[in-house]
Amino acid sequence: FADVSMKNNYTRPEIAIDGVIDIHDGRHPVVELMLSDEIFVPNDIYLDTKGSRMSVITGPNMSGKSTYMRQTALITLMAQMGCFVPASYAKISVVDRIFTRVGASDEVSDILKFATKNSLVILDEVGRGTSTFDGISIARAVAEHICSSKNLGCKTLFATHYHELIELENLMEGVKNYSIAVKKSGDGIRFLRKIVKGGVDESYGIEVAKLAGLPNKVVKRA
Repeated sequence: FADVSMKNNYTRPEIAIDGVIDIHDGRHPVVELMLSDEIFVPNDIYLDTKGSRMSVITGPNMSGKSTYMRQTALITLMAQMGCFVPASYAKISVVDRIFTRVGASDEVSDILKFATKNSLVILDEVGRGTSTFDGISIARAVAEHICSSKNLGCKTLFATHYHELIELENLMEGVKNYSIAVKKSGDGIRFLRKIVKGGVDESYGIEVAKLAGLPNKVVKRA
């Protein structure tokens, strides 16, 4: 731990029990070391068990949402292991468990059964894999249940393409909207990898498909 902390400019975290996770200039400890042609863009995060229980994160695929959520979980885990962390400052409240639903493995059921108000929950694209309206309904019901202080009320990062969910910020205490900054230029886009306040109402799906290498003919048709 001492060796890796010195090599990678880690910071000693402040360990707390007031429910707050406050990270300044947080970085992903693996991704930042894998980048060769670009600089890793650090991001802040603030979560608590009161007015900032859930961050709803919108933005395109491939823009950095998953990296942002994973680094938050990793920094929390590293702090509780006794390691310094990749950030300029970190106050980490002890969590009892870290739950994730990232990718194809669906653990939402276990999260709803076993998470507590002292857990950290990472959710990516809940509701995917069914019809649009069913997916939105499931995602919203899950978000409401987890965020509600009467149910779980735990610290949660909730990434979604369902832009309808950004209205939860005005309807529920504890929900804050964030998004990945995107710069549009001509018919293309550039991901700035920076988390900013506020939700977005488009996913830039066709532009992302173009970046992913789909043939121009298919992109134009889409």
